[in-house]
Amino acid sequence: MKISRILHAGYLLESKGTQIAFDTIFETPFSRNCHAFPKVSFDRTQIQKLKLDAVFISHFHDDHWSMDSLALLNRETPIYGFCVFEEFFSLTKKLGFKHVHSLQLNQPVQVGGFKVIPRRALDEDVDSLFQIQAEGLNVLNVVDSWIDYETLDLLAEQGPWDLIMWPFQTMREIEVLSPSRAEPASRELPPEWIEQLKVLNPKHVIPSSCQFQMEEWSWYNKAFFPITYKQFQREVVQALPSVNVVRLDPSLSVEITKERVSVSSPLPWMKLLGTEIVDYTYDPAQIIPATAEIAQRLEAASGAARSRVQAYCRDEIAERYGSLQESEDAYFKGPFLWQLSVYDHEGLTENFYYLVEQGRLTLMPQQGDEKSIGWKTEVPLVKLYAALELGESLTSMYIRINDGPFAPESDVMQDPLVRCLFDGIFAGYQKAQLKMMGIV
Repeated sequence: MKISRILHAGYLLESKGTQIAFDTIFETPFSRNCHAFPKVSFDRTQIQKLKLDAVFISHFHDDHWSMDSLALLNRETPIYGFCVFEEFFSLTKKLGFKHVHSLQLNQPVQVGGFKVIPRRALDEDVDSLFQIQAEGLNVLNVVDSWIDYETLDLLAEQGPWDLIMWPFQTMREIEVLSPSRAEPASRELPPEWIEQLKVLNPKHVIPSSCQFQMEEWSWYNKAFFPITYKQFQREVVQALPSVNVVRLDPSLSVEITKERVSVSSPLPWMKLLGTEIVDYTYDPAQIIPATAEIAQRLEAASGAARSRVQAYCRDEIAERYGSLQESEDAYFKGPFLWQLSVYDHEGLTENFYYLVEQGRLTLMPQQGDEKSIGWKTEVPLVKLYAALELGESLTSMYIRINDGPFAPESDVMQDPLVRCLFDGIFAGYQKAQLKMMGIV
């Protein structure tokens, strides 16, 4: 079996003339600001000529399910997706794919000599894992999920495992929202990962997923990624001395047999840029730039974008907040004053003040007393516009929430702006992509 790395959680597997792919992302950056790490380039013309026998998509997040990437593929390609939302399948069909199928847990799909079996992830309403069998080999693609212990027992029974693609990075998506309040990350692997790998006892492990960084100037690059490739290899080999850890960078390929793993020819439609072996750096002591400084790094918003954001903050957000189920967090029953600060590309801010009480927002006049503020949110204007119109995700918006000692100990994910933008919203990114294609 030949295994090639595309990007992030994307792989191409080949066996006896059959080619199947997983979580195909042919973009850099993807998800708006996730840049391939190490850097790569794609030959879109060659990708359009691919004749894949099937594509499997593990879940609906935009770093796994991208319309811009799928649009490059032949519309006769069968698409198999795991998703509890029917809209996943209807939106994929809008691209013109004729064979779009819903994966069911533990129900195998046969494609040529490949048998692909979706397995339950810890968050079964979102993720799935893939067990892949071909040529007598047994491969587990964990994608970027966590494994619950009931599934672990099932997988242990399915062994022995020749190869596991294991997500090696513990990302800090929530901690960067309020960095001054976040505890430093552990630079070691979670103990349950080591425990689970010992149970599964694979011959080979690929450190998988999380193959990206943000913009070169972004402070997230030294805050998001606590685990290095070196640390992953060190801990896994220490726990399993006989295991072979195989780092597989984008475009690179290996051939696996029962006896060994060997280097194979790279993908012809991707190019790895540079020869340096890169790794992640985590620095909890770095100086974190203010939101005003970050906003000045971003492009200027158009007049129409500025008007859209102002209308949203003055009128629409209160209506949207009132339509949501009231937060179960006692603090959000209020009353308290919420300050939303929106920064333009010059670092200038426009503040909006709202009374938060019993599931309602009420826009208030300009405030002069800093001590009266009970919750603070900061966001660059161009990013707020992108979230409203382009499907920008929370992890790339550079939102700053209650980043100071005054703040209550409430969950930052209960932030009014975060809830108004994302609660109950499905496939905002993919719908925006289709809209830009003129499809919806």
